[in-house]
Amino acid sequence: MLHFDIITLFPDFFTSPFHSGLLGKALAKQIATVNLINPRDFAPDKHRRVDDEPYGGGVGMLLKPEPLFAAVESLQMLPRKEIILMTPQGETLNQLLLQQLASNYDQLILICGHYEGVDERVRQHLVTREVSLGDFVLTCGEIPALTIINGVIRLLPGTVGKEESLKAESFETDLLDYPQYTRPAIFRGWEVPEVLRSGNHQAIEKWRREQQIQRTRARRPDLWHKWQSTGNNQ
Repeated sequence: MLHFDIITLFPDFFTSPFHSGLLGKALAKQIATVNLINPRDFAPDKHRRVDDEPYGGGVGMLLKPEPLFAAVESLQMLPRKEIILMTPQGETLNQLLLQQLASNYDQLILICGHYEGVDERVRQHLVTREVSLGDFVLTCGEIPALTIINGVIRLLPGTVGKEESLKAESFETDLLDYPQYTRPAIFRGWEVPEVLRSGNHQAIEKWRREQQIQRTRARRPDLWHKWQSTGNNQ
């Protein structure tokens, strides 16, 4: 069972997501567990202050090191753990990283950043990995943290009803997913491709593969070149 510890100034942010959809069901079945820790509870002053002005001047505030270190150090540590800071400066989250986190760890400690960031000593001496959703800035680290939790838990056995469906998704083989259709066969004059209604499974698989390649080449040439270079196109 994978355990998440979330260091967050806003624990209520996670209330609805943790009780909704597949994520809520997975947590109810204890496929994974989550623990919310507010660093304000570890602030050393009576005002429970967790931020301060940066040395040298500058715009905005930084998260102080004392509450973050104390919050993390209060946890019971498992041998296979990763302490992750959610920050725009981190490595970009992708499916491969989600798979690694789901397979190689028993405990993921997620630190949700705020303001202009964190004291550099948190980066250098506390966290073991920094992760970003991409080249943009959000108002809080709770959004990327929830993304990691959702992406990792859905890969754990028992979360998704048909686990074989995970193998055919976008990014699992460096190709985007193929187009999919459901009833009705004709909607406003737009028809479902005839091959999908043929019952010829070999032809359907061939069509789907071709669509994956075409879609990836058109929309994500970077992935298409990566797919070609790995030899998976044989």
